[in-house]
Amino acid sequence: MILKNLRFSYLFAILVAIFLGLASRKWGHVLPSFLAENAGDALWAMMVYFGFRFLMTGRSLFLAIFLAFLTSFSIEFSQLYQAEWINHIRHTTLGGLVLGKGFLFVDLVRYSIGIIVGGLLDRYGIMRFRQTEKAE
Repeated sequence: MILKNLRFSYLFAILVAIFLGLASRKWGHVLPSFLAENAGDALWAMMVYFGFRFLMTGRSLFLAIFLAFLTSFSIEFSQLYQAEWINHIRHTTLGGLVLGKGFLFVDLVRYSIGIIVGGLLDRYGIMRFRQTEKAE
């Protein structure tokens, strides 16, 4: 039952990250410029982190952090590869959201912040979850 509740929590976190990330792109003009420029990438990496937590609920938090870094950084570095076939995929809506369009070093910083914040939120959430389990 505990793993099922955690999976639901991670699924919820994934959906919130997706919603906020897309919202930061669509309504970026009403956000402070710092948030409009940086939030989407940080939230994308946070979503990747929570995706790994969803898939590996019983595994280490640090494994999910490592895999989120590996995935996010690999996708960013893959943007240095500019073959026609992959650029065609990148120019679709889904392809652009998943694979990005061009390499930016600052994206690595944004991803790092998103993954670390996701890990901290997760750690805090797990601690709170365990406290409520003990109280019941």
